[in-house]
Amino acid sequence: MDWSFIGEHVPDYLGGAAVTLRFGLYGVACSLLLGLVCCLLRYFRVPVLRRIAGGYIELARNTPLLVQLFFLYAGLPRVGVRLSAEACAVIGLTFLGGAYMAEAFRSGLEAVDKSQREAGECIGLTRAQNIRYVLLPQALATAAPALFANVIFLIKETSMFSVLAMMDLMNVADTLRTSGGRTVEVLFMLIVAYLIILLPVSLIATWVERRLRYAGFGDQHTV
Repeated sequence: MDWSFIGEHVPDYLGGAAVTLRFGLYGVACSLLLGLVCCLLRYFRVPVLRRIAGGYIELARNTPLLVQLFFLYAGLPRVGVRLSAEACAVIGLTFLGGAYMAEAFRSGLEAVDKSQREAGECIGLTRAQNIRYVLLPQALATAAPALFANVIFLIKETSMFSVLAMMDLMNVADTLRTSGGRTVEVLFMLIVAYLIILLPVSLIATWVERRLRYAGFGDQHTV
């Protein structure tokens, strides 16, 4: 193990980690929003839109992110639509992640007893108020483990951004490997970099799940 090589290229990995984390978080945030919207459209059986949302979920979950990125970056220009590599990265990750987040939200909502929604309606809550104050708090508590698992999954999927010539962690590692020939050192630094990014997310997920469990969320006594 050449520690001098590792020390020399730490700044390169810091730059790659910043790119990975930045666009990964953009994609995760957009995925959560898209997933929630799709989930609500299906849960409340909104005409037409729920079928569109269902079709999108099946398409996104059954095609690899690599194929989706190639379509955005190399396919769309054929029909006159050109997007930057950064835009393709965020759109691609959102397209994939939104489907998984939608299913996580759906499992949480379906775990909430129907009597909770009916109770909210009985005390005069509007549909929006019922969703915000009654259904979502309980659904999020149930769906929290799946949502955090999806966050970790999506951040790991950012390794696909290297096909867009973005200087993310994977691209930095591949460049150093081919130019310097230090495969062991390069892969060691890559593993450490992903651990530094993902381990805090995993620890936060564990802490949140424990807090929710101790607080009694998901016991379905909100209303």
